[in-house]
Amino acid sequence: MSRRKRDDGYEHGYRKRRRVVSEQAEIEDRLESLIIRVGDKTSSSLESNLEGLASVLEADMNTYKSKILRILSECPIQMPEKCTIYSTLVGLLNAKNYNFGGEFVEQMVRNLKEALREGQWESARLIVRFISDMVNCHIVSASSLLQLYDSFIDAAMEQGVPQVRRDWYMYALLTALPWVGRELFEKKENDLERIMAAMEGYLRRRNTAHVAALRVWNCDTPHPQEEYLECLWAQVRKLRTDEWQERHIYRPYLAFDSILSEALQHNLPVILPPPHTASTQYPLPWVVFRMFDYTDCPEAGPLLPGTHSVERYLIEEHLHQIVTRHHNERKELATQLLAFPQRNKIPLEYMIVEVLFSELFHMPSPRYLEISYGCTLIELCKLQPSTMPQVLAQATELLYERIDTMNATCFDRFVSWFSYHLSNFQFRWSWDDWQNCLSLEKDHPKAKFVSEVFGKCLRLSYYKRVNEMVPECYSPLLPPKPEPYFKYQTEGGNSLPGATQVQALTELLRKKPTPEEVLELIQQLPNPLKDDDGDMEPSHNPLAIEVFVQTLLHLGSKSFTHTFAGLAKYHSVFKNICENEEAQICMLRQVYELWQHHPQFLGVVVDKMLKTQIVECCAVANWIFSRDMAPEFTRSYIWEILHLTIRKMNKHVVRLEKEVADARAKLRAAPSDSESSDDDPNRETGEKRRRTVSNKDTPKDGEEQPTEEMVERMEERLEAAQSDQKNLFLIVFQRFIMILSEHVVRCDTDGKDFNTFWYQWTVGRLQQVFMAHHEQVEKYSQTLETLLFTHDLDSNILDTFRQFQALRS
Repeated sequence: MSRRKRDDGYEHGYRKRRRVVSEQAEIEDRLESLIIRVGDKTSSSLESNLEGLASVLEADMNTYKSKILRILSECPIQMPEKCTIYSTLVGLLNAKNYNFGGEFVEQMVRNLKEALREGQWESARLIVRFISDMVNCHIVSASSLLQLYDSFIDAAMEQGVPQVRRDWYMYALLTALPWVGRELFEKKENDLERIMAAMEGYLRRRNTAHVAALRVWNCDTPHPQEEYLECLWAQVRKLRTDEWQERHIYRPYLAFDSILSEALQHNLPVILPPPHTASTQYPLPWVVFRMFDYTDCPEAGPLLPGTHSVERYLIEEHLHQIVTRHHNERKELATQLLAFPQRNKIPLEYMIVEVLFSELFHMPSPRYLEISYGCTLIELCKLQPSTMPQVLAQATELLYERIDTMNATCFDRFVSWFSYHLSNFQFRWSWDDWQNCLSLEKDHPKAKFVSEVFGKCLRLSYYKRVNEMVPECYSPLLPPKPEPYFKYQTEGGNSLPGATQVQALTELLRKKPTPEEVLELIQQLPNPLKDDDGDMEPSHNPLAIEVFVQTLLHLGSKSFTHTFAGLAKYHSVFKNICENEEAQICMLRQVYELWQHHPQFLGVVVDKMLKTQIVECCAVANWIFSRDMAPEFTRSYIWEILHLTIRKMNKHVVRLEKEVADARAKLRAAPSDSESSDDDPNRETGEKRRRTVSNKDTPKDGEEQPTEEMVERMEERLEAAQSDQKNLFLIVFQRFIMILSEHVVRCDTDGKDFNTFWYQWTVGRLQQVFMAHHEQVEKYSQTLETLLFTHDLDSNILDTFRQFQALRS
């Protein structure tokens, strides 16, 4: 045979194999598309689509079984709103092919065990719900499902483990019962009552000290703010009273009852929850957000389901799932929310707004970026201009009326959302309706809210625009014009100490001198802290700091770029004159004095100084709690600066922890030196082998393989950073305790009520620090309890710490 003929034969065989592979991939893609799209709107009925798809999958079962199993087991988790559709499809396949049904049940059990082991709690919960729904389709036996429930009850009753773990197992059962409750009621009523009794006993005994820290409002008027398990338990009890009949879940398997009832059922194997480990993270509890009831909705429209009706829970969960699937695409999210099934049976706009605000106000932090909810609400107003803007305006009015009892964290989010929303609608609002805030104290939540909204609007617009957008009577609440206050250019500024040097330094800086030249000039300034007779050298020169910082920042006040250039060029001068914490606090005072009328610029400058290590985090914390900042203590921007400072420290520690962990992993992957001695002829091969580690831990080009000494140095840096982090939290919480305790004692002495607006704001900010940084603060909880939050502390302050401790208990 000639070479040409051999080549032609090879090419023909290759093309044939490639064509077969291509055809297989095409069929697999088609099957995946059919499975994913089942239940979407089509011209034919869902029942006929399910029958047709079951026949198609049955025909391709022998060839594509593994692919079908994988897709069908993933769809109910990725698209939980189609849970009953997929359980019906699997039920039809089980009726046709008992062995496939058994393999599918085994696959779901494996997925559940893996999700529990990996801490994928939401996936595990949805799998439990889907397995429960498979009982309705005669795929899984009711008795084996009850065995699974019993194992979850046992996990919930386990002692010596965090309550958040036990809560999750109880929550997983409660959320599954609306799907399978009726079936169990008809076939296993006594067992179902036993399960309900065990749940009731657990819920009666559990600790709920954490609830106060998670509530949006600290009062239950007009709507009770219930903890999620207690609310869900009340809804399930109401469902039991109604003999487990609900009116929301679409159950397509009822149309196939004659087929499914003849199918053989499978028994679930024994599923034991994995044991608790110290590194396992469990979902945090939350409080159910309530803003509307049926009286807030139009009388002519559909009724809002009651707070304790299971339909309220099912609809809200469905809306939350839509947010989860589409949160990255605001337009698609808005479209999907408005296309909600059964939308004509409920006041959809009200429920959407309530769900989105519940996401925005979720404690301790929202699931997604705060601005994403604002964007979604704007898209909803565009898509539904006849109703959505009115509902949103009504919601805003309700929030404003209840703002007196809103916690500080949600207050900040409300301010940010409302100012952003106004900026997208030309800052138009019925300001006349809120004029009552003008007669209130400046620290009253309503007056504070309006003032903070004006300040945020200023960041999103310009001073003249904000000044024109509101009636003139609001001028006391408007922020001052955002410009630097350079005292040396004010009346009488020439007579201030250092005025001559300020002029000289200004002229020098305009010539773009070197850092050394600048340092030489400011070192000539006299030190007011220095005693004529004193032998001790002062820790810093406040006059030199004042002259340099104010002059440099004033010259760079045209833009952030100018300021950053000045900080970068004269970084060494800053480090030289601000070597210790006292000097850094003195410098921050000067930054504040210059930018006191422009909080945004002040925050940006402090952030840049932290990034460039001109100031340390502890210095910023001490400056915020100093007496100089007392007038600003209730303003939101101060707490923005504190939180960005804490986050910067936390990110630094997290980065070092990751570096140490990666280095340790690379070191473990490399063979030890003892594997090849100095006289080993294969030493070179051993060195190569030491450098050849797994792909995950292989050093990149130019990276050095870490040694034990290098890792030890990295661990030392990590320990130092963790020590700084602990010290920062100790400073923050100690300052909170000091100022709150002083306030309480002073009020007791004067015979006044200590529960003032100032006190409420300060306790709210303390709670905010605990909640916003709970993962990091938890590591030092024992130290805080031993050193600061002791039993002799005022109970009002101590309660905040106890609520934080109960969060993960």
